[in-house]
Amino acid sequence: MLDQLTDRLARIVKQVRGQARLTEANMQEALREVRLALLEADVALPVVRDFIARVRESAVGEDVIGSLTPGQALVGVVHRELVRLMGGDLPQKQRDLDLATQPPAIILLAGLQGSGKTTTTGKLGRWLSIERRKKVLAVSTDVSTGSHRATANRLPAGPNRVFSHAAAKSPCGDRPGGACARASSSARRRFG
Repeated sequence: MLDQLTDRLARIVKQVRGQARLTEANMQEALREVRLALLEADVALPVVRDFIARVRESAVGEDVIGSLTPGQALVGVVHRELVRLMGGDLPQKQRDLDLATQPPAIILLAGLQGSGKTTTTGKLGRWLSIERRKKVLAVSTDVSTGSHRATANRLPAGPNRVFSHAAAKSPCGDRPGGACARASSSARRRFG
């Protein structure tokens, strides 16, 4: 999603040129690109509508400062609103990942193929291991394609690595719920 949004925002910077203010007219096509990028990323329509309305409200009439182009100024407004939408304006306590639960704390990542789940798992596991000093068990429940083997190869395990154990093997005929239940039981035995 962020790559698509970045590409579209780069086009916006090129489209909106040579004007000293952001106006309804010069933002129309640019906001259309932002709307399309969010919808293509499966962001819910009400969220997209609210987001576009907030960006429009913040951006209309904003003076273009210094060497910025109107497109760059609009990208800045979109960035500020994305940060706000993702909770960036909340106090640190509310933004923090709450792991105060009976171990194991379970985090579910779901998404389409190629959406970055494995990469996010690796980054989250590294962060939890280093910053929070937590033991991490990563489990792939993609049982239909057998891609849990590929996930296991992409998430390094071992004594000097982030993951204590990576990608518990699940029989291909198993359902994700069964794989999750077995992984949770296994984590309780190992870490609980």
